[in-house]
Amino acid sequence: MNTDYVADKRLVRRAFDRAAQSYDSAAVLQREVGERMLSRLDYVNISPKTILDAGSGTGKGRRDLGRIYPDAAIVELDLSLAMLLKARPEVPWWKKPFSEAAPQVCGDIENLPLKSSSVDMVWSNLALQWCSDLNAALSEISRIMKPQGLFMFSTFGPDTLKELRRAFPDSHAHVNRFVDMHDIGDALLHSGFAIPVMDMECITLTYQDVRGVMHDLKAIGAHNALQGRPRGLFGKSAWGRLVENYESMRRDGRLPATFEVVYGHAWKPEQSALPEGSKVIQFAAKPK
Repeated sequence: MNTDYVADKRLVRRAFDRAAQSYDSAAVLQREVGERMLSRLDYVNISPKTILDAGSGTGKGRRDLGRIYPDAAIVELDLSLAMLLKARPEVPWWKKPFSEAAPQVCGDIENLPLKSSSVDMVWSNLALQWCSDLNAALSEISRIMKPQGLFMFSTFGPDTLKELRRAFPDSHAHVNRFVDMHDIGDALLHSGFAIPVMDMECITLTYQDVRGVMHDLKAIGAHNALQGRPRGLFGKSAWGRLVENYESMRRDGRLPATFEVVYGHAWKPEQSALPEGSKVIQFAAKPK
């Protein structure tokens, strides 16, 4: 199996640890997508007691969800310990013994350290694209959710950073390959979810130069953490060709950076049911 486009989780964690202090100043897209996800909750009838923010970053999701569901216990989970520490509210020392901080878990969405059937709602804003195995992640989310629970998420689709991908002058894996919306819908059904609703939109940010694009990606922790990434230094000549290729895409004086944002939500059914007329066939080893 070609693993060039599989994320190295150690590098992903390290990148987000380093970006924890700069993240909020650069995460314009993440905030906007989060706001659009929140607006979709207006059309959902659910009163969760326990919410998991999977890929919680610096805590904006927890703060926003807390305003909508003030009685819910919200658990923050992130691969990066530095992000979780950044998310903790600043409390004067004399108030700390009386403060009630949100529960935090440093862990991987693909191997959730939570009990089965323990969460009413899972919220995940632009985190699933960092999973090495999407099916494993969705199966874990399904496992920890209670029946009739809601999973709401956003992630990136295949056209994300298409300009940057085209601009690189070699064939190495520099930019993630993102999963198509329809494949995500199929994976949700395969993982035990029901009634998945999917849609997509493209959001284009514009920059004065290529360094601005790379700076923002670095500031939010979006480094190249792929197993197939080039191991050597990116030389001056290669950088020059990258800039030249990207410059050919300049429009109206600005360089575009496209993000295909995939939104989805699905429900954990009351119980698994086979289609009408189906039967379970059990196979057993023949006794010796």
